[in-house]
Amino acid sequence: MNTAVIDRRGLLAGGLALAGTAAWTRAAEPVATLRRLSPGLDRIIAPDARIDVIARGIRWAEGPVWVPAGDYLLFSDPPANLVRRWDRRTGRTTPFLSPSGAGDADPKLVREPGANGLALDHRGRLLIANSGGRSIDRLDLKTRRRELVVDRYQGKRFNSPNDLHVARNGAIYFTDPPYGLADADHSPLRETAVNGVYRWSPDGRVELIDATLTRPNGIALSPDERRLYVSVSDEAAPRIMAYDLDVAGRPTAGRVWLDAKSMQAGGAPGLPDGMKVARDGTMVCSVPGGMMLLTPATEPLGLIATGAPIANAAFGEGGRALFLTANDRVLRVPLKAGWQGQG
Repeated sequence: MNTAVIDRRGLLAGGLALAGTAAWTRAAEPVATLRRLSPGLDRIIAPDARIDVIARGIRWAEGPVWVPAGDYLLFSDPPANLVRRWDRRTGRTTPFLSPSGAGDADPKLVREPGANGLALDHRGRLLIANSGGRSIDRLDLKTRRRELVVDRYQGKRFNSPNDLHVARNGAIYFTDPPYGLADADHSPLRETAVNGVYRWSPDGRVELIDATLTRPNGIALSPDERRLYVSVSDEAAPRIMAYDLDVAGRPTAGRVWLDAKSMQAGGAPGLPDGMKVARDGTMVCSVPGGMMLLTPATEPLGLIATGAPIANAAFGEGGRALFLTANDRVLRVPLKAGWQGQG
């Protein structure tokens, strides 16, 4: 999501001049490019891969998640208070959940009333970072029954939960910046003084993982669940943090995993935002300039760029595709069938 200093939707001007594979050339749209930064990218994405636009006309595309049981992609549009569905078999995009977040939010107080990050739990239910409703919710995809998971820490309401990741034991790690609130840190709705990173346990306990980050955003676990990654969308200090976790899933140490300040050179659009981690540890991270693929040791493999921010990503189609929520559209990137690192 956006930073406290400026609205990320104001970062659309500028960008990187990238050599790469032109994926689509519709006159009114910028060209998506794939830039090869290391030969290691070739095992994941073919050099001549075509990047397709599968959805357009979105106010701000976010939170993609693939639903294997139905062979479709869900993605959110927080300012429109809507979750949309893209069906692989028909290629059609249709409304799926409206309102996706708060149904009665005051626009003078709530900037983004809808859902943001989405994930599936181990029973196939949809977990929702409800930015406008200031909670983590759960939706049964078959019955459409929706329930509250958690909306408070030590009796105080969250700011606007942004993104989440589900651990194998059912614990939910999530970030809580103030992006959904009209006045961010100065909103009269705020009940907590921090923009926290939290861990919710299936027994109902909520723990504050980190209270020191200015703008926690995207969040993901390593494949062995011994490391937690958190994006920080702070324009002055854009970075991705890494936390070593103990056997109980609690942090023992934290450090900067990727300093993205240098990536802002030349007015590259966007900030560290959403991310996904493949089974082999390959990182797919939103950074200034687009969506970057990196090794766990931070070696850049490739960069997908459109000249505008790319907020988030999701693996889908049995590991054969990478979906990107790219500002006002959604992209599909084909992945090599032989690659065994898919998430």
